[in-house]
Amino acid sequence: MKNGYRAGFVGLIGEPNAGKSTLMNYLIDEKVSIVSAKPQTTRRRVHGIHSHEDGQIVFVDSPGIVYAKEGLNAFLEKEAAEVIKESDAIVAVLSVDSLKKESIEDVIALVVKSKKPWMAIITKTDLADKSHRVVTIRKLLEPYNIEIVAVSLMQDEYEQEKPLLLEKIRGLLPVSDKPMYEEDIYTQESVRDLACEIVREKCFEFCHQEIPYNLAVRTIKYDEDTKKIPHLSLEIIVAREGHKGIVIGKGAENLKKIGMEARKDIEKMLGEKIFLDIKVSCRENWFKNDRIMKELGYSHEKNRNKNK
Repeated sequence: MKNGYRAGFVGLIGEPNAGKSTLMNYLIDEKVSIVSAKPQTTRRRVHGIHSHEDGQIVFVDSPGIVYAKEGLNAFLEKEAAEVIKESDAIVAVLSVDSLKKESIEDVIALVVKSKKPWMAIITKTDLADKSHRVVTIRKLLEPYNIEIVAVSLMQDEYEQEKPLLLEKIRGLLPVSDKPMYEEDIYTQESVRDLACEIVREKCFEFCHQEIPYNLAVRTIKYDEDTKKIPHLSLEIIVAREGHKGIVIGKGAENLKKIGMEARKDIEKMLGEKIFLDIKVSCRENWFKNDRIMKELGYSHEKNRNKNK
């Protein structure tokens, strides 16, 4: 390895809908985190890996910071806390679109409390009516003497700034004698998990109101050996019987749209054609049932085992 080679985990911490997932996908040039205009899309920590001759950054996308005592939101709160705990360094992702200055102050306080090396990235600076908030956020960060970068990922001209941004992030990491993962991979997420997240993203796109927040997606079967093309069977689980019809739609039109768009993204990810089958079922108020949540992977015990 090159002298001064650095490697480690970088947690992306911020409010819901601050742009953490978009930022990670942009930095690693691959889509591993789902993106939606709706807040609180990310539920589990997701790893995205950027390898370079000077070092390897393992980005960890976390759920937006929420506070709750039980149920799914309590899981999300613990996920964000675990990301901070397990990271070698942190990027505070602060959006000019934040509704409250106090919420940004809460994120900063949480990151400072961790005592980890950190920097701040101010996002969504393309929002012309809110661009003045960049100055406000910079003032909040002034006492900490850290690196601050303001970005708009909707503008192509920022692409040329990406190498410098990655260099700054690498500089937060400890020196290492080797990379943490093989240098030709960009995530440690499984095909099963990524496919479920893609389908959930499409549910956010084609379902409305509270329905996307109250559904989960799981893999029933992934067969890549016995068929001419890989067969992937997934299940969308809703929390109320009445939600099934909304997800499926009249004449199954909505489910067809979800499946068609999800299949395109999964095929792009795999680089090959697949057969995708999606069914919809109901498990009443699953997000309030610890046993069902554990079955669906919303369990820190499972995550600890997965990350060992």
